[in-house]
Amino acid sequence: MTMTVPATVPAFRVTVRGRFGELSEESRAVLRAADAHETAFTEEGTFSPDATLSVFSFRVQIPAGPDDDEDDALLRAMEILEGHGHPHEILRTAVTDLRAVRIRRKGARRGSAAG
Repeated sequence: MTMTVPATVPAFRVTVRGRFGELSEESRAVLRAADAHETAFTEEGTFSPDATLSVFSFRVQIPAGPDDDEDDALLRAMEILEGHGHPHEILRTAVTDLRAVRIRRKGARRGSAAG
């Protein structure tokens, strides 16, 4: 069961781009069975492999504790990635702290005064 964490929960979103190592037939079957167009950030992590199963994007959302930082989130994301058991090489990572993201609402005016 895939659980998407609402963006209102303090969290980090981690994206890992990588290259698969030599995959077993079981790993290939699991990756082919996954929805290649699924790009949600989930606590279990979501793989988006290319059609040849050579490279991938892995997205995971990590709940944030009050003292957690981007390094903590990346470490937990790597543990989740390793838990999937697919041999890989990491090419690039990106971490976003959703606690620092500010959303500007459409229609909101700065310094508007009634009158």
